[in-house]
Amino acid sequence: MTEKPSETVVRAWARLLRAQQLALAAMQRALKGPGLPPLAWYDVILEVERAGPLVIRPFELERAMLLAQYNLSRLLGCIESIGYLERRTCPDDRRGQIIHITKAGKVIRRKMWLVYARAIEPSLGRHLSAKQSEALDNVLGRVVERLTVKRAPALDSQRVPAGCVRRARGRRAAREGGLAVVRPATRALGRQNQEGNPAAL
Repeated sequence: MTEKPSETVVRAWARLLRAQQLALAAMQRALKGPGLPPLAWYDVILEVERAGPLVIRPFELERAMLLAQYNLSRLLGCIESIGYLERRTCPDDRRGQIIHITKAGKVIRRKMWLVYARAIEPSLGRHLSAKQSEALDNVLGRVVERLTVKRAPALDSQRVPAGCVRRARGRRAAREGGLAVVRPATRALGRQNQEGNPAAL
């Protein structure tokens, strides 16, 4: 039998969801003001840029993204049509695809980060002390990591061709000390504070 959550846990859950809604809405408004693409585009472009010369396949991208996407293929198509990404055939699997970022994609990602970074402070930072920010980061990081361990499927279960698996594993090994299936939001945003440079994430 599932243990019933306490009133405090239920209240924390509701406030967590509400805080997320308000924060994301603020980010979307900040990006829309200067006519920049929506936040979901930033999430996609960032993850592809982080892969660097290593390939990233759509299923890996979906796992790594900060925001859930229910039609990633359509989203990729929209971004690709503007010229920020390119989808190419996987050399080891003609039925599969790998995703690359274009020069224009790198430029727009940096423009978006300048606005995105400035919007984080009024949405979250100014409401917390340094100690509170660290405590929130630790608490949410622990929750994310524990849920990730329970839910993350093994890479091998995807039945990806051997050549692509080798590159995918190499990319995973270079990220988060191996914990790269789901990126904790608080840690990711903290790393982005270094100018939003993928090399520093």
